[in-house]
Amino acid sequence: MAKYIAEPFKIKMIEPIKMTTREERQQYLKEANYNLFSLKSDYVYIDCLTDSGTGSMSDSQWAGIMKGDESYAGARSYYKLIDAVKDIFGYEYAQPVHQGRAAEKVLFPCLLKEGQYSISNMHFDTTRGHVTLCKAIPKDIVVKEATDTENFAPFKGNMDVERMEAFINEVGCDKVGVIIMTITNNSAGGQPVSMENIKETSRIAKKYGIPFVIDAARFAENAYFIKTRESGYEDKSIKDITRETFSYADAFTMSAKKDAIVNMGGLIGIKDNEAMYNAVKGFTVPFEGFVTYGGLAGRDLEALAIGLYEGIDYDFLRYRIGQVQYLGELLKEGEVPFQYPTGGHAIFIDAKRLLPHIPYYQFPAQALACELYLEAGIRGCDIGSYMLDPVDGVQPESEMEFTRLCIPRRVYTKAHLDLIAEALINIKENASKIKGYEIVWQPQVLRHFTAKLKPIE
Repeated sequence: MAKYIAEPFKIKMIEPIKMTTREERQQYLKEANYNLFSLKSDYVYIDCLTDSGTGSMSDSQWAGIMKGDESYAGARSYYKLIDAVKDIFGYEYAQPVHQGRAAEKVLFPCLLKEGQYSISNMHFDTTRGHVTLCKAIPKDIVVKEATDTENFAPFKGNMDVERMEAFINEVGCDKVGVIIMTITNNSAGGQPVSMENIKETSRIAKKYGIPFVIDAARFAENAYFIKTRESGYEDKSIKDITRETFSYADAFTMSAKKDAIVNMGGLIGIKDNEAMYNAVKGFTVPFEGFVTYGGLAGRDLEALAIGLYEGIDYDFLRYRIGQVQYLGELLKEGEVPFQYPTGGHAIFIDAKRLLPHIPYYQFPAQALACELYLEAGIRGCDIGSYMLDPVDGVQPESEMEFTRLCIPRRVYTKAHLDLIAEALINIKENASKIKGYEIVWQPQVLRHFTAKLKPIE
């Protein structure tokens, strides 16, 4: 029997959700052109599309919203946030922005030139998109263990440091504008990165004079995995592990909509480089707004400052990651293939193994996501070939074809997770009948958000 870790909070407000029939969902999905991002949320029963901004804020955060200082310049809520960043991350400079992709939009032009490479353990979709918009080239160099979804490895999100250094020597260090470490590694299945790997990646970056940036959306979850899986950290606090992690980097970008548990917000952190900070401020003003609000209301800054501390609470993280582990244990009992072990924020179903009859260019992970919605009104998304934009008109093949089911923070209960598992086990029994999809329209960049598809007959 799978073990469930009880919530370290009590619920005092609820939001009703709509129950639909399969026939209704068939029509809703067709109207959305088989793109789950285009579904109205009112038509979704359990929403696992993303954990970005979909969590529940605490009473302290809601109280903080009432105290937010809405001054255009120099608001006290801004300084409260800056103090939190200094305390938790140990960074001298911080710049709020409206969300994580805005942080990338502001920072990357300061680091990347046309034709340069951005190296990462794995770029996520918006990160890859902003690298491309800088006319630079994203290069993923994750460890090979990440592609083995069946067997346990404690840190499948790691950078393959040996291959990374060989690539730098192959192209020349002047051709590498930045090294980005994504923690946890979303595209690899929400898999953590070890402190040893972060430290070694930092050493190589310094050796070749390349800026080292952390994509910090799920920094607290990564710190929890280091505490529970890496020798020498079991007695350290989440805050201490976080401080050490970020000491090895030059800067970070963050979607605060994840581990800071707010509905909107982002951050750029810069350790001690005043010139880089001034460059960031120069882009922030025209792109996001004045530096002391960065596209956010004062109430958002206040909630973010509080949420950063709530996100590093050990009991919360134990429950949070325990939810995902519980769902993984149910799926393992039901023989549904997924990236094992489970990561911090989501279950990544291995659609390549579940639907081997659907080729990558018919998007098996997207097909499974659509089928799960039809089965039980559960919305997930593709993290596979469908997420990869064409290169020179050619559809790339993703190493992994994942259907991602994110678990929003402090939102769903054990009964919801049980239903997700039941639906996936039911789908597995009839997996051979599921058909692939083809794209009938797509934008040039980040197509999966707005593309239109149809089932292959």
